[in-house]
Amino acid sequence: MTTSASGDFFARAPLGRAPGFAARAFIDTFGARIAAAFEEEWSERRFFLWLPVCAGAGAIAHILAPTEPRLWLIAALSAAFALFAALARARRALMLPLIALAAFFAGQVFAGWRVARVDAPVLQRVFIGEVAGFVEEVDPRPQGARIVLRVAEMEGVSPGATPFRLRLSTRGPPGVAAGDFVAAKIRALPPPKASLPGGYDFARDAFFARIGGVGSLLGAAEKIAPPPAPPPARLRFFAAIDRARNILAQRVYQAVGGDNGAIAAAMVTGKRDLLSEEARETIRRAGIFHIITISGVQMTLVAGVFFVGFRALLARIPVLALNHPIKKWAAALAMAGACGYALFTGSRVGSERALYMTLILLGAVLADRPALTMRNLALAALVVLVTEPEALLGASFQLSFAAVAALVAVYEARARARPPPGEAEGWRAALNSGVGGALAATFCATSATASFMAHDFHELSPYVLIGNPLTLALIEFFAVPAALLGSALALVGLDGPIWAWLGLGIAAIMRVAGWIGAAPGSNLALPAFAPWSIVFLSLAVLSALLWRSRPMRLTAFPLLALGLAGAASGEKFDIAVPPTGDSAALRDASGALATLGRSRNAFAAEQWLRADGDDRQKPEAAGRCDKLGCAALARNGAAVALVLEAEAFPEDCARAKIVITPLDAPDYCAAPIVLDRARLATTGAVALRFEGETVVWRTARAPGEDRPWSRPPKSRWRGFARGAPAGEAF
Repeated sequence: MTTSASGDFFARAPLGRAPGFAARAFIDTFGARIAAAFEEEWSERRFFLWLPVCAGAGAIAHILAPTEPRLWLIAALSAAFALFAALARARRALMLPLIALAAFFAGQVFAGWRVARVDAPVLQRVFIGEVAGFVEEVDPRPQGARIVLRVAEMEGVSPGATPFRLRLSTRGPPGVAAGDFVAAKIRALPPPKASLPGGYDFARDAFFARIGGVGSLLGAAEKIAPPPAPPPARLRFFAAIDRARNILAQRVYQAVGGDNGAIAAAMVTGKRDLLSEEARETIRRAGIFHIITISGVQMTLVAGVFFVGFRALLARIPVLALNHPIKKWAAALAMAGACGYALFTGSRVGSERALYMTLILLGAVLADRPALTMRNLALAALVVLVTEPEALLGASFQLSFAAVAALVAVYEARARARPPPGEAEGWRAALNSGVGGALAATFCATSATASFMAHDFHELSPYVLIGNPLTLALIEFFAVPAALLGSALALVGLDGPIWAWLGLGIAAIMRVAGWIGAAPGSNLALPAFAPWSIVFLSLAVLSALLWRSRPMRLTAFPLLALGLAGAASGEKFDIAVPPTGDSAALRDASGALATLGRSRNAFAAEQWLRADGDDRQKPEAAGRCDKLGCAALARNGAAVALVLEAEAFPEDCARAKIVITPLDAPDYCAAPIVLDRARLATTGAVALRFEGETVVWRTARAPGEDRPWSRPPKSRWRGFARGAPAGEAF
């Protein structure tokens, strides 16, 4: 029997032939199929699409490294592998892995360069005192506001230790606007670190935003005019934009009213803090939380409106239409319009990525090349990687690029499957157009983002196939036209009917969102995955979307299986302690989490519940508390003490098996496990799991970790003596 790449892949050997011959034929056929798939991918230039993947892996490895990699060394390695790849270009099997290694180390260089660019002082302890600086941004809330302050000076803090920015909240109206130079008394803390090993690390995100502390104003801020020194031109420019955004946001909010008005303001201006927690929960459970973000959908539609509008306008001028490339002119004007829209909606990280993608797509029109291609999406990813490599670890980047990549893959598949002119179209045509086509594309985009949703937010929304088409309809027919037309008419005071039109659309969507959110199983809570699972889940998505040939796409299945195995093997915890040591989560006898502490740490409690796959809004209280601290029993019956005042140490250290405290425990504290200030400064957040008489530890900080957003504590013999072991017995 002879076989070929086009023969039956699972052909059986004829009777009378040895089994070894069938195995050899299978191997030959398999090898031929793989070789043919490789040639197809090479001819389609699909390997280029993996360059951002390799570079992104390097950037992530750099950011997650426990110590700062040496930039000169990784730059030299990237250059060396690039040179070796150029020398080996005649041998593709050798050249491709060399290019992948060069891209990997290049990604590390981009991340290291970014860390060096944004490095700024961070508060190391609580600060209470006077501060002065320029207000960069004001985000009004239903009660109070949130202010971003560029710091000029802080009372008692040297210039070299002064944070670049502070994020502060007010209880009442802020009384200031972006661009004002103010002085105020504040209470600020270091940006909070992860409350659970592997949990969300706000301190790292704050570092890349150059925010060195968070806190609140103690009283009203005093405006100082004129300022001691004029603000930078960039600050003046963006402050003027922020003032205009707030004026328009308040106008929209008051015109529509209530939470619908808050959603309208968010969709038009990007100001999202006016929305109540109840409304946030409603749209989250319906799987349409992205309606209040400026995403790639809005950016693409805005650019499309500008492109079509300008082209139609230019086409009405015969002299221009007949003698000039008005399509390219319209693309250039649409690029300018998209940039203006991105600036006015706040230039947040998500909208910036959408802008990069849109500009590359329109740039392809200027270059007479196909716009909607996976190659252009890869270029957009490379731009993000060079400018903001930390975004790769965020849900916004992962969800937006996975969704857009899925839509582009669907577009490419439809283009390849389109029958020649004159040939009859079958059932596939119905699936590729109209409502069927929209549902199929939505299903593909939802499937591509499902693993990231589950990993980042520990939940899935089964009814998202209903919510997403509704969201798209709202954005396409209400939000984008209203944002563009209403903003223009607001200049002459004729915008009222436009916001009424937008309010009708939002009211209809919120009504449906309420029905979806109240339906059984509308939101599935999922526990935390094993840390390595997202690597295989991401590779499965990428393999399914980036490869063109069927054999290469089939590699997604084993990768998916490994990822799902990791998703199902996430490690549980019985006790979780945040790095502050002022509270804890304990698993009770029923298996549910409860919190131990006099005051509820909402930020930590949310992380604990989500990681446990618990959809409760807040956990129950554990044990009992008095003025000195709290006491409770762990799942295995061990006594746990939370010491909040030093007077409680003698008694609690003598009776408790586990002592948790934000203070420094005395040397005589003989409890088997002591998690005090010194130890938690070394370990960060701690999670404990009981296995018989053994306690298994997980810590947020790696041994010897030293990064700008996670500096090690000053060396103290007590902290090292009580360092977290891999396992410890009572």
